[in-house]
Amino acid sequence: MHGTQSTTPVAPLQVSLVRAALALVVIACGLTLRWYGFPLGLPAFVVKYGGSLLWATMVFLLVGAVLPHLTRTKIAAIATAIAVLVELSRLVHTPWLDAFRLTTAGALLLGRIFSLWNVLAYVVGIVVGAWLDQIAGWAKAR
Repeated sequence: MHGTQSTTPVAPLQVSLVRAALALVVIACGLTLRWYGFPLGLPAFVVKYGGSLLWATMVFLLVGAVLPHLTRTKIAAIATAIAVLVELSRLVHTPWLDAFRLTTAGALLLGRIFSLWNVLAYVVGIVVGAWLDQIAGWAKAR
């Protein structure tokens, strides 16, 4: 039957493991884009906002891996809240936080400069995460 979902329930541990595996793939894609995007001649827009999109996709998948019992809508809401809070945190400047942002980990996790365009990229990335989750084929519409 084309287009129908299985009625077999999927164990939460299996859901978490698949989401975590997908998150690792997304992380690899994001790091590859950030490190090799410019050398490959990709436009700055693609490297910058593609990385933000993939970061938000990762957040969606990790929230879903940690909380496998939640619906996609709830996972998306939590991921959106996290993304917006991280973006807003860029408006806060303390010596220790600014020092962390100058590290590679700080730049990748928190970013450095506030931008509303990042929020748009995050929303798109969360939608991509929900889409990936859906095509992974969970038994219930989550």
